Amino acid sequence: MNPTRATVLVAMLAVALGNLIVVPSAAGADAGRKPARHFDLVNATFDSVIALAIAPADHDAFQDIDLGQPLQGGLTSATFDVPAGGCLRDLLVTFHGGRTRLFPHIDVCRSSGLRLEPRGGSPKPSGA
Repeated sequence: MNPTRATVLVAMLAVALGNLIVVPSAAGADAGRKPARHFDLVNATFDSVIALAIAPADHDAFQDIDLGQPLQGGLTSATFDVPAGGCLRDLLVTFHGGRTRLFPHIDVCRSSGLRLEPRGGSPKPSGA
């Protein structure tokens, strides 16, 4: 291994280990908070996803998720934080042209994402 590559590797390791250090006063301040659950939405369809909303399973209290920009079709992805609450959620996806699709009872505690398939394909939870 050349010296430059070894130096870069050591620097990356030092940064990674530095991120693991917790300052006691900061740890006490965050002790009551639950960490945010991250969820990945993969769009493998042919249409762009223009809106996304999430609600507790079987409830109509959908909260909009800010995608920033449309999630283009053809295998693109976005990661978002799941709002606080239970594990079972309903996801409402709106595609370009206004078509919507409801994905009920997604267990956001057991899976880390959802892959949207082209019509005829079933959505696939990931990370289960």
